Amino acid sequence: MKTTVAAMDFGTSKIVALVAETSGRQRCDIIGAGIATYDGYMEGHWNAPDLLNEAISHAVHEAEEQSHTRIREINVGVPGDFSQVRTVEVKVELQGADPRVTEKDINELFNRATNELGDVRGSVIHRSPAWFIVDDGKKTLEPMGMHGYELRAMVSFVIADQFFLEDVTERFRSIGITVSGCFSTPTGQAMLFVPDEERDRTAVLVDMGYLNTEVMAVEGDAVTYLKTIPMGGGHIAADLAYGLEVTLPVAEQIKRAYVYGLSAGPATFEGADKDGNPKNFEREKVEGILEPRAEEICEAVRDAIKESGVKMSNWSPVYLTGGGLAINRGGRDFLAAKLDKPVRELPRKAVKLSSPAYSSALGLLDLIIDTASNERAASGVGAFFRSLFGG
Repeated sequence: MKTTVAAMDFGTSKIVALVAETSGRQRCDIIGAGIATYDGYMEGHWNAPDLLNEAISHAVHEAEEQSHTRIREINVGVPGDFSQVRTVEVKVELQGADPRVTEKDINELFNRATNELGDVRGSVIHRSPAWFIVDDGKKTLEPMGMHGYELRAMVSFVIADQFFLEDVTERFRSIGITVSGCFSTPTGQAMLFVPDEERDRTAVLVDMGYLNTEVMAVEGDAVTYLKTIPMGGGHIAADLAYGLEVTLPVAEQIKRAYVYGLSAGPATFEGADKDGNPKNFEREKVEGILEPRAEEICEAVRDAIKESGVKMSNWSPVYLTGGGLAINRGGRDFLAAKLDKPVRELPRKAVKLSSPAYSSALGLLDLIIDTASNERAASGVGAFFRSLFGG
């Protein structure tokens, strides 16, 4: 039986509305996509709130036309800029003559984590375990039935800004659409694109967008650290526009064509001055304007990882996505040089919208479908566990 799902991802320069048909967890077809450029947000505020409804309506209408579907309900992704992540470590004593981890122990563990989290400013939209440990054993995500005397866990909570939730819900209501759920976009992105085995030893995902850069630490089934840096690819383009005395669209064109690395890429870039007259720009001049800002962003990423306190092993990978740097040849190597660590590109998960600029939208859609699939699953221990991990 096919189910139709609609989702909307709010990026810093574009809104993406997706309509998908799913027939079980393993099958998902994107049948409609609507994209609208807009002024985005910075530091928890819309840059042009009066124009936002028009952008939402445009993206929705385009997705409806492609999918031949009327969107009446939609699931909304909460961006990192409107989120915070908090982790709590808790433990319970295992009971009985032959103590083993039971459903009751897991339930008590999560109750204690929620109690210890206490009051929050916003709403918890996702909770999941980074790991469980029985006694002094190894970290695991499947502790059920293990023998021991103490069960410990790190539980991650994603808290959404209440302003975002209420504002977006009201905006959709004004155009006749009900928000049926709000989901953590960074969590969806991390769970879809970072492989399980990489998360077992902690990974870092860097999403450099247009106006900000999100740095996420990922362990187990959880995002354990999230920091939003208020700089992105748009700041690089703005520097080029100012330094080369060109329009922002021309600067963006040059930024996308730039290849990082010595003696790499074109020696000159074609463009136009502010009056529209054709003009060529030497690579040396472009490099002198573009790379200092790119270095500043990469150094801020490096500092965020250091400040996170997350312990990374020599085998802990770093992934780069987003439209700010990942789409440029040599971009990953440029970031790797600043981090002194190899940087990988995300694995491709879809034929449509496969560019790094759309990884957040695809991750959001996957999380929504995964959650819906879990809710439809049969009752029992398995369903109980899944509800804890994604609830």
